[in-house]
Amino acid sequence: MTDTSEWQGRAGESWAAEYRRTDRSFTQLTERLLSEVRPLAFANVLDIGCGAGELALAIARSHPAAQVTGVDISPDLIATARDRSANLANLVFERADAANHEASLPPDLLISRHGVMFFDDPTHAFTHLASEAHPHAALLFSCFRARDENPLFTEVGRLLPEPPEDSDPRAPGPFAFAERGYVSGMLAQSGWGDVRLEPFDFPMIVGTGENAVEDAVCYFTRIGPAAKAAAQMDAAAHARFRDRALNLAERYCYDGIVALPAAAWIVSARKI
Repeated sequence: MTDTSEWQGRAGESWAAEYRRTDRSFTQLTERLLSEVRPLAFANVLDIGCGAGELALAIARSHPAAQVTGVDISPDLIATARDRSANLANLVFERADAANHEASLPPDLLISRHGVMFFDDPTHAFTHLASEAHPHAALLFSCFRARDENPLFTEVGRLLPEPPEDSDPRAPGPFAFAERGYVSGMLAQSGWGDVRLEPFDFPMIVGTGENAVEDAVCYFTRIGPAAKAAAQMDAAAHARFRDRALNLAERYCYDGIVALPAAAWIVSARKI
């Protein structure tokens, strides 16, 4: 599990350096979210946990009349996002916690690509976001379904000498929003109505190119779910980890692409 302090430090730094891998891994998920955005009418957008900014960038480019704001707690990710958006006058990135962020203009579209599962208190966070939002604002985000539906985590977890410890399933982390009923109830309690969760399965791309398998091994060691544990291994253990990662990548390599199945929810709601 990656907590808030890690996103402000090691994890944020790693993900900022490897943002191209992250954007690539979410290619089909990003397109699915953008397809949900296209029919909507909006003037002010808030991208929650915007990371290195891909989703906010895409919306700002396709909707030049809209004002788009991306917020994230990682200084490294925000710095990268700002570098990528230098030529877009309708896009700003702010280092902030969305759970307490005060919008200069009430957003009428609040969106997030896997950036909402790390709130310490989700009910508080979404209540605050509703209080900041424009009347009848739209909420749209993606989040992982259960761990056992996501081989990126189950398969990569098996590469480690010790399997990951079980933790509170609702603790901040990748799978905090895996349970449909919990998410629906939490959002309803937080001031959001017409809550819908649609399952979406997509390939999580971890390696491409002439050396796709080696590219995938780099993914597993730098930003994958085992990256933190791998970084703390001694040389011998790390060599064994790389060998197992290589075998895993070879098993999931098809036509020059290494991809593992991933399972998400596409969550939509309206401010009550």
